[in-house]
Amino acid sequence: MGQHRQEDANPNHGEPDSTRRRALKWLWSALGLAALAEFGWVTASFLRPRRATGEAASRIVVAGAEEEFEPGSVTPFPAGRFYLVRLDDGGFLALHRECTHLGCTVPWRPESGRFECPCHASVFDITGAVLSPPAPRPLDLLPVRLENGMVKVEAGTRLRRSAFTPDQVVRS
Repeated sequence: MGQHRQEDANPNHGEPDSTRRRALKWLWSALGLAALAEFGWVTASFLRPRRATGEAASRIVVAGAEEEFEPGSVTPFPAGRFYLVRLDDGGFLALHRECTHLGCTVPWRPESGRFECPCHASVFDITGAVLSPPAPRPLDLLPVRLENGMVKVEAGTRLRRSAFTPDQVVRS
């Protein structure tokens, strides 16, 4: 009778603390649903195709005068996301800078005279033709116009192609 046990001090002795358990269960369920919703949103954003609209879709980049570009040169236009290529014969190509394999940015390597993808080692020549896979097709083209000695590129229009052909080159 003189002994007082610690358990007797708890008025809910023997009963589960159902309020706390319900609160924790509700909290974990809410956090799980929030994580699931975020995962679904990220997945949907990744899979949704990106499309240029409005001003970006019809944007014309004035690259410069024809004589500013040396034959055999490659000039990057980061804002337009393309390279302007002036071939040895004086013709022009505008090549989109994304690899056709998985979309990595493909840099021009002047020391090798090729476009070399850093992600999966695809290699393209100066015309954008595939020299080394895994890229399934050449770099996309952007339309080039020569007007009054000026080179203009339609930066919002990508032309998918299966091979390089000489008729893709724009000459004055």
